[in-house]
Amino acid sequence: MSRILIVEDEPGIASFVDKGLRAAGHTTMLVEDGRTAVDVATDRDFDLVVLDLGLPGLDGRTVLDAIRRRGERLPVVILTARSGVEDTVQGLEGGADDYVTKPFRFEELLARVHARLRDRGTAEADVLEAGDLRLDVRTRIVHLDGRPRELSAREYALLELFLRHPGQVLSRPQILSQVWGYDHDPGSNVVDVYVGYLRRKVGDERIETVRGMGYRLVEHPEQEA
Repeated sequence: MSRILIVEDEPGIASFVDKGLRAAGHTTMLVEDGRTAVDVATDRDFDLVVLDLGLPGLDGRTVLDAIRRRGERLPVVILTARSGVEDTVQGLEGGADDYVTKPFRFEELLARVHARLRDRGTAEADVLEAGDLRLDVRTRIVHLDGRPRELSAREYALLELFLRHPGQVLSRPQILSQVWGYDHDPGSNVVDVYVGYLRRKVGDERIETVRGMGYRLVEHPEQEA
């Protein structure tokens, strides 16, 4: 389990990122201004920082500079609406490890977070398994009963989410926010559609509908039948 500091002053985005990272198995702390971020990042033990640039008090670049000047090699993923090439270059040259621009999809942010954690040696498991279902995060290859299964990028992201939370009921809004991103229409039935697609490839009995709540991955469907 990794400890992640989220520095973001927009309440909607902050809550979205916080809930998504916690649902992915990480421990998080959320702060809203630059001065607090500097104090917290250098006084506490974190594995990674998700850092907005446009912060009150001290801006994100100043926060990043303060972290680096204190000798912290803490991985930092910048999250910002500034999408220009010059902004990206300045952020990376200033010591950031990665750069995600708003609007963004949570699956992209999560992939970048995991990549930076992997560099530091604190990433989640590279191979996820549930019974005879196996997903290799490094190669993005899925096997069922020893045979490869072809999945689309979205189906893969959905399966990875289920495999990281085996047996846990995941609500439709929770799945939507993590796989499709905060900018997706919450009234869409896209979750149900893609659960249907995924069931056809890994087995109807493996993903259970929990009426009125959402879906859950059954680790050993033959034992629960």
